[in-house]
Amino acid sequence: RQPRQLSLGINLADDATFANFYTASGSVAQQACQAVEALFSETHEHCIYLWGGSGSGISHLLQAACHRAQQPQQSQQSQQSQERQISSQYLPLAELVGFAPEALLEGLEQMDLVCIDDLQAVAGMPEWEQALFNLFNRSKDCGRRLLIGASASPTELPLELADLRSRLGWGLVFGLPQLSDDDKRLALQRRAKARGLDLSDEVAQYILHRAPRHTGELFACLDQLDNASLAEQRRLTIPFVKQVLGF
Repeated sequence: RQPRQLSLGINLADDATFANFYTASGSVAQQACQAVEALFSETHEHCIYLWGGSGSGISHLLQAACHRAQQPQQSQQSQQSQERQISSQYLPLAELVGFAPEALLEGLEQMDLVCIDDLQAVAGMPEWEQALFNLFNRSKDCGRRLLIGASASPTELPLELADLRSRLGWGLVFGLPQLSDDDKRLALQRRAKARGLDLSDEVAQYILHRAPRHTGELFACLDQLDNASLAEQRRLTIPFVKQVLGF
């Protein structure tokens, strides 16, 4: 039986990749990224739980995992390496809270990887909590992978189903911190470099001091600058940034 791919109109961000995820060396975020990448090894975890505030990169990592799953994977189980694709499903619960949970989650244990984002959106909703508890058990029995993102740790999330809270703490749990201003600057510069743009420290600082603080909005500013730079064949200077972004 083939895994059931949901048709929900959910698109992954093109730039949500592991290569685009900024982490300081030795940080919790780097450890979390390495653990998520290890989901694609032969000896993978059943469940990884990531939690943190808005802009901490949780949605980025969940979508990066789905992007990686779409790439051919090398199997080491035989002497002759074989390529195979991992089936995956990304579920941003903040967008799906209006669906019937049992119907939505039915059969997803057939997926190699299920990425459940915004778990806090359904905390305290008995039908959702029971459906997620059932999916957790079915996926574990089938040897599948779960990657879960939320705004709080399993012990702090307002879940009513104690058994679900207990299950969520069985695997690896990482609390991702907010990026510092220096980290945001380096993340912007890394993304700019990947696009072939030269973003100097001075220009990056100018953007950080005037743009919205959320990393997603910062990256949206970079998208806008990239398009304008390409169209006008201009370098990223402070006057050009001021012209394009209006500040």
